[in-house]
Amino acid sequence: MKKETSEKPVAQPSEPDHKRLGRELDLFTFSDLVGSGLPLWTPKGTLLRNLLDDFVWELRRKRGYEKVEIPHITKRALYETSGHWDKFKDDLFRITTREGDEFALKPMNCPHHTQIYARKPWSYRQLPQRYANSTMCYRDEQSGELNGLSRTRAFTQDDAHVFCRESQVKEEFLKIWDIIQEFYGVFGMSPKKIRLSFHDPKHPEKYLGDKKRWEFAEGILRDIAREKDVETVDGVGEAAFYGPKLDFMAEDAQGRLWQVATIQLDMNMPERFNLTCINEKGEKERIVMIHAAIMGSIERFLSVLIEHVGGAFPLWLSPTQARVLSVSDKHADYAKSVLAELREGGVRAELDDSNETLGKKIREAKGLKIPYLLIVGDAEVADKTATLEGRGGKVGAFPLSRIIEKLREEIRERR
Repeated sequence: MKKETSEKPVAQPSEPDHKRLGRELDLFTFSDLVGSGLPLWTPKGTLLRNLLDDFVWELRRKRGYEKVEIPHITKRALYETSGHWDKFKDDLFRITTREGDEFALKPMNCPHHTQIYARKPWSYRQLPQRYANSTMCYRDEQSGELNGLSRTRAFTQDDAHVFCRESQVKEEFLKIWDIIQEFYGVFGMSPKKIRLSFHDPKHPEKYLGDKKRWEFAEGILRDIAREKDVETVDGVGEAAFYGPKLDFMAEDAQGRLWQVATIQLDMNMPERFNLTCINEKGEKERIVMIHAAIMGSIERFLSVLIEHVGGAFPLWLSPTQARVLSVSDKHADYAKSVLAELREGGVRAELDDSNETLGKKIREAKGLKIPYLLIVGDAEVADKTATLEGRGGKVGAFPLSRIIEKLREEIRERR
């Protein structure tokens, strides 16, 4: 249960702050009654989360992943077998039942997923098995470590685990690599560096498994990085306790470097849970396990993304994609019909038919980072059009069908 390292520098007053933007854009909130480090998501924030998660799932589904679901608690015995209880028991939220059994809120999902794989025997022909699961996890972080969405006690992992043979590891890593590049490329954050997060040979007590297994696993990861010809940095001591990993480093619009996605190779947990397949000789063969998180924590990724775009999300991701502004009361009925057509065309739209001046309506909509405004006045009513204004300024007056076509194309292409 490796602690996440945000590597976030101290923000300057001029830099965007996700906590402030989250309040202004009405995306999430915190409540003293609920508890610190436990974010609550508004309808707009929930839509953001779901759109991002759906995008990751779309990329995974194309590569043969299947969805699974697991409970949020587990018996102590599961984490004793996996090794998490011994190494991270102080980070666990614990529950004692009325009968005296000890459970824990899950801080990660991999031990649960091993038990889905272990439900029946598998032939080598049925591998890889690829499980995807976006689900909330819980860690008893110290109050002084909590920081908006960057470090929370409840967070959602877009988690996936691949159960495969050693000979399939490279191919599976490269598939995940492609997902990461495509996902972050949409936001202009394609990872430029890879951190080789390996074990610290000076402190073998921190890790599961013997030296030979670690050297073998780390050799595979080095070969993959070399084959992809990317810049790498050494991360001695940054491995998960059960295996080495590739950490993808991306730069945001402010030039700050973040650890984003991660792929981990685990040869220890399959050993501890006795996970096998039946090979070509009819014998049991030990498999390996790959851990893959694209966003990692959706909460933490959103803290990065909100600051990266300054709250101005691309059209496909914006909770409100367009707002209709009526110049005066006499244009209200036409404005309502424009709103209805936008929504019918699949655009997330709102209407501002208040008694405020058009200038104030425009300023408010821009303050909320809404990508497009459709202004309707006398000319638009007469011509059955709307004047379209984007973040870069006025686009022009067009029939509504043309506006909807333009917006839908931009949404489809995730621009």
